This record gives sequence, C-alpha cells and structure tokens, in this order.
Amino acid sequence: MVQELDPVDVVTVGAGWTGGIIAKELAQDDYEVVSLERGSERDTEDFLTVHDELGCALRYKLMQDLSKETITFRNSVDEPALPMRRYGAFLPGSGEGGAGVHWNGVTWRFLPYDFEIRSRTIDEYGEEKIPENMQLQDWGISYEELEPSYDEFEYTAGIAGEAGNIEDEIQDDGNPYEGARQREYPLPPMQETPVLERFKETTADLGYEPFQQPSANLTESYTNPDGVQQGQCEYWGYCERFGCEWGAKASPITTVLPAAQETESFELRTHADVVELLYDEDEQRVEGVRYVDRRTDEVYDQPADVVALTAYVLNNVRLLLLSEIGDPYDPETGDGVVGKNYCYQNFQASARGFFDDEEWNLYMGAGALGASIDDFNGDNFDHEDLDFLHGGNVAINQTGDRPIANNPVPEDTPEWGSEFKERSLEYYHSSISVSCQGSVLPFRENYLDLDPEYTDQYGRPLLRMTFDWREQDRNLVEYVGPRLEEIVEKMGADAVDASTTIEESFDITPYQSTHNTGGAIMGADPAESVVNNYLQCWEAHNLFVPGASAFAHNSGYNPTGTVGALAFRAAEGIRGYLEDPDLLVEAES
Repeated sequence: MVQELDPVDVVTVGAGWTGGIIAKELAQDDYEVVSLERGSERDTEDFLTVHDELGCALRYKLMQDLSKETITFRNSVDEPALPMRRYGAFLPGSGEGGAGVHWNGVTWRFLPYDFEIRSRTIDEYGEEKIPENMQLQDWGISYEELEPSYDEFEYTAGIAGEAGNIEDEIQDDGNPYEGARQREYPLPPMQETPVLERFKETTADLGYEPFQQPSANLTESYTNPDGVQQGQCEYWGYCERFGCEWGAKASPITTVLPAAQETESFELRTHADVVELLYDEDEQRVEGVRYVDRRTDEVYDQPADVVALTAYVLNNVRLLLLSEIGDPYDPETGDGVVGKNYCYQNFQASARGFFDDEEWNLYMGAGALGASIDDFNGDNFDHEDLDFLHGGNVAINQTGDRPIANNPVPEDTPEWGSEFKERSLEYYHSSISVSCQGSVLPFRENYLDLDPEYTDQYGRPLLRMTFDWREQDRNLVEYVGPRLEEIVEKMGADAVDASTTIEESFDITPYQSTHNTGGAIMGADPAESVVNNYLQCWEAHNLFVPGASAFAHNSGYNPTGTVGALAFRAAEGIRGYLEDPDLLVEAES
C-alpha cells in the first residue's frame, strides 16, 4: 500500500552537494523543501574514531551497499555485462552528505574551452579534427555565464588557493590558464611541503608554470556567507574515503545542510530510498517521487511542485530510465539522450620515483595538498599535429600515505615475501608519484542503459555501464606519459617506473577515481541533451537534474567544483520556475 503525503514546494532526491545546495538556497527563500536521503544521518562527531584504514579505505564503510544495489559492466556491446560485486574503479557514497563526505577536497573550475569544446575545436582545427565516433558537443552555457556560480560555491565551501586570473589580469601566482574569476579565493593556499617545492622548481626549470592546487581542506578557520563555521586543517591525512572529524574539509554536512537546517522550511528524511519519479508525460511534469523507508519497507508518494534529481551520477541516470523520462540512448543509431556520453577519467599516465638518499615523509598531508601544472590540459598546448584532443592536469599530491594501501616498490620487486617487505619499508618514505588526470571525451560506444537481466533488491533493473578506452585515450597517455617520466627524473629520483601506454581494455577492478560523468547531459538542443543550461529537463519542466550527470564530457580536472557551480545554477532556475512555471530556456531552432 502506498501512502500519499502532503505536497511540498521542492523535493530533492539525495542530500549531497547538489541536494544540499538546492535545499539551502530554496529553504532560505521560505520554500518548503524535503530532502530524501537513502542512507543514514551523519555528523562530524561520527568520525572522531574512524581513522580506520581497514574499515573505511578498504572495506568501504561510507559507500553504497553493493549487496542491495550495484551496476553491471562490460567493455563493449558484444560482451555480457556482469554485476560489480565488490568496489573497484569508483566509490559512490551513501548517507547524508553523499560522496561529498569522503572526497579528498580537490576543487577546480573547468576551463572556458570545456564549455564550448566543439565550437572551439572546429574554429581552431576544423571539423575533421573530431573523430567520426566522438560525440563532442558544447554544453549550452559559457564559462562566463557560470562564473558567478563557481564563485558562490567557492565562498560557501571555503576553498583555499591562489588565483591565476582575476578579471582577465594574470596574477604572479596561481594557474595562468584558468578562466577569469571576479576575485581571489576566500582562503590562502595550503602549505608548500618539500616535495611540492621540488616539483615546482623542477617543472619551472622545464619551462612549465606550476602552482599550488586549490583545496577544500581549509587553511584557516572560516565562517562562510551563511554564517556556518568550519575548522582549520591539521594535515592528518585521513581525507579520501574518510569523514573529517575537525570539520576542516568542506562537505555538505559542514556547509550547506547546516544552513538549510537553520531555516524552518527544510526537512531531511534519511533511510528514504527513491524508487521512481512520478512522471506525467502528457503534462510534461513530474508529480513527485515514490520512496521506500528502508527501516520499515513502507512506501510513500511525496508530491512536489519541483523535483530536483540530486543523487549520484549513476543513480540520476538510472532513475530517469526507470521512470521513462526522455528517450533512452541507442548506440547503434546514435538516437536518444538518456545514458548518452558516459565519460570517466584517464589516470593511465603516471611516473613513480624512488629515492635512495632522500625521505619525503608523505604520511602527513591532506586530501587536496598538491602542486600542479596545466600546460598539458585543455587546449593550452597546440594540438594541430597531435592525434588526440584535450589533455589533463599534471599534479603531485601529498594526501597522507596510509600504511596498508601505500607500500610502493620498484617494478622488479617480487609481489610478496622478504624482499617485498624489505623494499616496502625502504621506500615508504622515499618515493613520490606524478600523474596526469586526463580528460575523457564522449564516444558513441560508451554509454549507460538498463540491464535486461540483473535486478536490485526491489526487482528493478540495474544500471548497465558500457565503457572502454579509445584511441583518443591511448594517444593522450603516449604523449603525456614520457613528460611525467622526465619530470620525476629531473626531481632527482634514482629509479623511475613510468606508465606511458594503455595496452589493455578498461579494468573496473582497481580504484582510479570517483569521477563518473554524463548520461543526463546539458545542452541547447533537446535532441542532443537531457537538460538545458538551468539543468531543467526538456521532457519534464519541473524536473531539474544537476550534478556530474550533466557533463557533456569530462575535463582534465576533479568534477566537484563544477558540480557545485551547476547546483547553484539549478537553484537559480528552480527559483525562477517557482515564480513563473515554464521552460526557462528555449531550445535552439
């Protein structure tokens, strides 16, 4: 039996960064907002005793329960898809705050090039530069239009960094390749440790332009514009896969959700698993959502004037497909939009250096403590004679090497036994890694759909992921990889193990990044996108779908800064829709 609840103005499906931002923004305007979160409540006090590497980092305490819901995976349409039974390549979170609780804190703005990538590529190199099966498209918004939302997110979260471009004036420090920003970061950058200093000196000597990486690990105590206070980072190193007990890593539970909870217009319901969006195709609207209380198995319908689908990327796409909103993407014809342009991140280019006489002591650190160069990102370098597009951010990070997971040894070392133990201890303090976070561009054969065979705990089809590396990815690695090797050699390493090729298909078993994107992409044409530039669904005007599912491709950066900016943009759109219910942006003719 389904119980129908009283209607509200806005319901968010999830209470992470996107749901939290939208809840805060609308509740502060006195709209009645309910956030439905299928996990449990969380507070910083919950993390006081969780420096438990085995439990959190290797047994995934903060992640979704794969025994209840998972995805199926295959490399191509010719292969059977099998369920992901244990975590590997990516780690979707569960509970209040979502993946925004266990992230590292690296916070970028995408390049202006990213938002107009197809137009800029054609203007610079001609349309023939785009491979036939690469579905490259503009986002329907420019960097300049999104910049105010980036600024809102950075000041809400308390991002630490150095601006490289303020109002088109290149600064002495910071990233000279970034888009123009209206003002400096709210907090100064993180500390420069010896290994970061060495990286900066070396890359500068090689003619590159290094800078300190922007970070959501707060460098000072900070009170944000909503009056929410956060602590100062202590550089303890337990950031990725952990919550921060100091409240010194910006997350939804330390910023936007407390601000929403200060109002009288917000309600958070946990253990509420949304199973369907109640879609009226004739009216082109969503009447509300249906959810199951995981504690009692009772089923509820929550009516709402606006629904914000603010779950994780993969959950957003799956709920759209299950609710039959929009045309599912067909890789054979290229028609349809829901599930199209699934992208990931390419971390296959890297170099690790081993030092015989120097110790770097990387066990102390922070999730986003690092230094970068952007000389090989976006279109910051000439692609005229190259056989790939875009590139990636190159960085060295001091996240705090934990003892179980971090025991690097040279490639010629046995995988177990006394020699492995000896060399593992020898190099624990004396090895470093430089990597490239490569962009992944959309290809016709990489997509998401519903699995025809496997189901979840409620009997609903699982989401099926079809993804593999393409020549674009391989060529990028072969270009950048040797340059990483050169950097590490010139940093003084006595031995270097470098990854400069992709020889195998994408493997879902080893961790790479939780940077899944696409499947409900934004754009200016309903035939090519799911949402417009306010993240408003073309097929259901009162449905907004922010988050990385809206990315038309993946850039050479971590996604969270852009996720936050799009959430503020969506909140602006929802506010406008509630005042005047209509399509906010007309489709291109």
